[in-house]
Amino acid sequence: MSTRTDTQSPALHVADSHDLIRVHGARENNLKDIRVEIPKRRLTVFTGVSGSGKSSLVFSTIAAESQRLINETYSAFVQGFMPTLARPDVDVLDGLTTAIIVDQQRMGADPRSTVGTATDANAMLRILFSRLGTPHIGSAQAFSFNVASVSGAGAVTMERAGRNVKERRAFSVTGGMCPRCEGRGSVNDIDLTQLYDDSKSLNEGALTIPGYSMDGWYGRIFSGCGFFDPDKPIRKFTKRELNDLLYKEPTKIKVDGINLTYEGLIPKIQKSMLSKDVDSLQSHIRAFVERAVTFTTCPECDGTRLNEAARSSKINGISIADACAMQISDLAKWVRGLDEPSVAPLLTTLQQVLDSFVEIGLGYLSLARPSGTLSGGEAQRVKMIRHLGSSLTDVTYVFDEPTTGLHPHDIQRMNDLLLRLRDKGNTVLVVEHKPETIAIADHVVDLGPGAGTAGGTVCFEGTVEGLRASDTITGRHLDDRAALKDTVRTPTGTLEIRGATANNLRDVDVDIPLGVLVVVTGVAGSGKSSLMHGSIPAGADVVSIDQGAIRGSRRSNPATYTGLLDPIRKAFAKANGVKPALFSANSEGACPTCNGAGVIYTDLAMMAGVATTCEECEGKRFQASVLDYHFGGRDISEVLAMSVTEAEEFFRAGEARTPAAHAILHRLADVGLGYLSLGQPLTTLSGGERQRLKLATHLSEKGGVYVLDEPTTGLHLADVEQLLGLLDRLVESGKSVIVIEHHQAVMAHADWIIDLGPGAGHDGGRIVFEGTPADLVAARSTLTGEHLADYVGIDR
Repeated sequence: MSTRTDTQSPALHVADSHDLIRVHGARENNLKDIRVEIPKRRLTVFTGVSGSGKSSLVFSTIAAESQRLINETYSAFVQGFMPTLARPDVDVLDGLTTAIIVDQQRMGADPRSTVGTATDANAMLRILFSRLGTPHIGSAQAFSFNVASVSGAGAVTMERAGRNVKERRAFSVTGGMCPRCEGRGSVNDIDLTQLYDDSKSLNEGALTIPGYSMDGWYGRIFSGCGFFDPDKPIRKFTKRELNDLLYKEPTKIKVDGINLTYEGLIPKIQKSMLSKDVDSLQSHIRAFVERAVTFTTCPECDGTRLNEAARSSKINGISIADACAMQISDLAKWVRGLDEPSVAPLLTTLQQVLDSFVEIGLGYLSLARPSGTLSGGEAQRVKMIRHLGSSLTDVTYVFDEPTTGLHPHDIQRMNDLLLRLRDKGNTVLVVEHKPETIAIADHVVDLGPGAGTAGGTVCFEGTVEGLRASDTITGRHLDDRAALKDTVRTPTGTLEIRGATANNLRDVDVDIPLGVLVVVTGVAGSGKSSLMHGSIPAGADVVSIDQGAIRGSRRSNPATYTGLLDPIRKAFAKANGVKPALFSANSEGACPTCNGAGVIYTDLAMMAGVATTCEECEGKRFQASVLDYHFGGRDISEVLAMSVTEAEEFFRAGEARTPAAHAILHRLADVGLGYLSLGQPLTTLSGGERQRLKLATHLSEKGGVYVLDEPTTGLHLADVEQLLGLLDRLVESGKSVIVIEHHQAVMAHADWIIDLGPGAGHDGGRIVFEGTPADLVAARSTLTGEHLADYVGIDR
């Protein structure tokens, strides 16, 4: 037995000296060779105006390099199946630990993806019902709506001891998938009149489905299949001919000596269009689907996705369909009441997952909720669930605005979770604008001073108190508080909603004032989106701008997304007497060497691909001959390199005056995107920038009522003032503006507030207050009233 005799504290072990994440010379996107040192096992908040470089530093540099280094520990064979990541543009990056990224990317909108499947709660429930459910119907897959029941039998020939032996084999798989809707929960009914004009023949262009023209392969197949006469009007088809045109199963045919496959229109449309998320389709195909297809709840499974056998097996009178349809807070109580020693470890783990939902403020969801319907904030919190009970320590957790979509009442709970992760010995990096979350930081990194090319530098590094005393934009605005308006506008009419019952709404009747700024608020899950997106009567003159993600490749940019490039191309073409297509890097004007990408990508298999600037066009993306054409003294590449502010001035007057382009640029500047360059790839924009880009495109739509869904998402405190100015200008131009919002500055600025609650899920769905912000503060009758009164500094 050894005895320690030294009384002096031991010197710091060299292994304990790595307590900083050091970033030197970071140049990703707009970062300007910056240097930061981030303390480990602390909570660090990165703030700054939208577009200042926060995401470039945290996600594109620190988190990306951590993931790349972890991927490199796998064999080359495994790396071949993983996404290849290039090393970020940075000189020194050390002290990294394993990074777990919890971002706001929407969850997959596959029809069969639900909250339960995304969090593995369904997998545990399936095992539970396969062990305890009565009657017993089979293994866990018998309760899965992703597994179909199939069976088969036949002879199998195999070689054994030098001779062929035949054996009879049979197999059977018992799945839980509803055979009618194939596990989707809804069935579609196709309006045949939208597929074709029956007064015409196929050769006369009867088909009205996008992409189904008689000029290409479809024409060759329809003309040569022999199942019907392509010159006969469809209304004169026999029953069999019409059935072959619409429903025939895939059949091998030979046309002009070429082997082809013929398939009826309905199964072909179902495979190519209806099996995908509607929002992910191209706009003209989406318009066709919305016009031609109606989706209704499956009558056989009543929307549960499960077959009759899976629904018949029950535990204490509850089937797995009932369990998944329950509000998660109620399901947690039901699971807690099960006392079965034979499945005790499973019950314990399931209980922890369900309790995590409640703890994180998502107890109002159900496991059957399609994951594609979750908001960005809800999706981020669902991803957090698997990390809450984790025993891992010394991990770097990276969060992207975790307070998005949270009522002030819920932000405190989120802050507690972030602190708990830190107190377990983890490094927590948070990109955030909310002062309530900045206030709990151990360390703050403020980027700026502006956005885009005016940002990318570190303006402040230190404590929250130091930030408050600093003269940075964030420091100056940290204690900003919007005041209640002295007078509110008078409504010019009302938008009536009667008997709203979508999701958790309880037969809600409400008159929404028009001609004023209305804010709809309430805790997360109280029914705000259900009221504004799911209950507005058809025919109302409403333009709805939701939080749906902007999709775009590296070839997409603000000019292509907003439609700005069309008037610019036409102006260039008219001035030079050539075709507009020459001025598109995705069409005839593209550099032939890089195909208009500006860079040449070299694929190195499991190693990160290398992108080198195209030597032919020097990254300008256009052929040299196209750059000889000028408009207003600039070529097309110089115009695309301009910022929105520069371009707005350029197209305003003089030789380059283009009113159509100027109108779009004015709207982009209006939403605070004046610093963006017209040709900047959409993939490099931050979340806040993307939402404002979407807002700018909708501002031109002809509608009397605008419904905005949390427009302050991703906005810096200083940018909120600009947004309020934009909302005021919209109202003053004669529009009615309804904003779903949690930000107290927007509430204080409203003319009328509609507060839903009092809680979430089945505890919400009612209107708990209607009136002016001043009345809400004076009454303090709701959670929103309490927090708004604290915000504007009014004591009891």
